[in-house]
Amino acid sequence: MSNLDHTTDANFDAEVLQASTPVLVDFWATWCAPCKAMEPHLQKIQDDLGSQLKIVKMNVEENQATSTRYKVMKLPTILIFKGGEVVDKLAGNPGPRKLREFCERQI
Repeated sequence: MSNLDHTTDANFDAEVLQASTPVLVDFWATWCAPCKAMEPHLQKIQDDLGSQLKIVKMNVEENQATSTRYKVMKLPTILIFKGGEVVDKLAGNPGPRKLREFCERQI
């Protein structure tokens, strides 16, 4: 069972843009198989790097304003924010090793 936090259109600015640490936002949908496959890898990264990198999930079906704002066109899409700005982007499921390397570049 995942203990990853979820963010919404309503709290995105406070949870992500105003965070003091880098934040990985996983844009996903319930029907997206690659999104579900990536979840345990994100959980492992959260367990290992949680003090250096905050990970939150955003359901694009329920939060279309933020998904549109950041032009999320493919699922899963991962954006990493630092200081309120997008600093890196990854679309699709890269697999556990590349996902971890992607995250470690930003901490």
